[in-house]
Amino acid sequence: MTNSLRPNGDQRAPLPPAQSPVGGVPSPRSPQSPRSHQKTQNGKQRDAFFDNAKYLAIVLVAVGHSWEPLRGDSRVIDAAYQVVYAFHMPAFIIISGYFSRSFDMRPDRLKRLITGVAVPYVVFETAYSLFKRWMDDPHHEISLLDPWYLTWFLIALFVWRLTTPIWKAVRRPLPLALGLAMLATVSPSIGDDLDLQRLLQFLPFFVLGLSMKPEHFHMVRRRSVRIASVPVFAAALAFSWWAAPRMNAAWFYHRDSAQELGAPWWTGPVMVLALFGCSLVLTACFFAWVPRRHMWFTALGAGTLYGYLLHGFLKKAGDYQGWFEASWLHHPAGEIGVTVLAAAAVTVLCTAPVRRVFRCVMEPAMDWAFKRDAAEAARERQGVERREREKAAVG
Repeated sequence: MTNSLRPNGDQRAPLPPAQSPVGGVPSPRSPQSPRSHQKTQNGKQRDAFFDNAKYLAIVLVAVGHSWEPLRGDSRVIDAAYQVVYAFHMPAFIIISGYFSRSFDMRPDRLKRLITGVAVPYVVFETAYSLFKRWMDDPHHEISLLDPWYLTWFLIALFVWRLTTPIWKAVRRPLPLALGLAMLATVSPSIGDDLDLQRLLQFLPFFVLGLSMKPEHFHMVRRRSVRIASVPVFAAALAFSWWAAPRMNAAWFYHRDSAQELGAPWWTGPVMVLALFGCSLVLTACFFAWVPRRHMWFTALGAGTLYGYLLHGFLKKAGDYQGWFEASWLHHPAGEIGVTVLAAAAVTVLCTAPVRRVFRCVMEPAMDWAFKRDAAEAARERQGVERREREKAAVG
């Protein structure tokens, strides 16, 4: 890149551009929809569609967890559970990949990755382990290498985002990611360290998000897709109702190899491809019905990671204390009540007051731990100089 010529005759290489709104990712919404955007406190634009999608996906995560203790008593719940598990995390991971497109090894972005993903992983992995010790198992070990319960997503996101430059450099990233996922399903020796099975088996969804462009989201939001999604979801529910007693739902968790699930080794690669296709179809249907405009819950989309990590304590407390053993919960009215309660609880956990309380561990500043980015400091100096010149010109 050539140097820029300054008025006083010296030459200086241009600085890296400041980060653009929403992680440098263009919004898939058309510019004619001003109400679809809102600004955060630091001035960055947020797109209502993605915040709506993240909120609805995290509600489905919480509802799915609340259905786990009820599955054995209701084939309808079992069928709905499998359909939800087929797409709720894939949808969330695709969005995470999409907003990781601008990630590189720039110091400020590495800092945000550490403070926004690695630090919460350490804090919540420790907190969950201590919670289990207190509530259920005094001998439960604390291990940062063996994610427990919900924390697998944080360590997976950390690794996925670190490898983003690799996926942006290779010629066919998605087939390569699918190949790694297929190999993982026939490799029971991978073990539980860093939950590598999940990390590798969910990897294709993250890589797909990296490869997506705004026009792809325009395609799934067409009216024809919204109409077609209704019979598609109905067919998925009908098939799931038939398959519920015949299929091991653990395939949807993507945490075990085929051998560990008691299946022939060759079923692993087949199931990776089959579930990837099913998940994509259902995720497209989900995106088709996500509202595009600002809704009452849009602002909650900025706090979905809070709701994700915090609702696990409520769910596990219910398991340990036997809340789900009440007989009335195992009837239609009780199942509806549990569903509504789970959705309401995770909604509260995404709200601004809760985020203010837990921001110190979810989004710590930690300026004391990092060197000052020279490029950022230079940009600030240039801004100050520009404002001084503007004041002098006005004067």
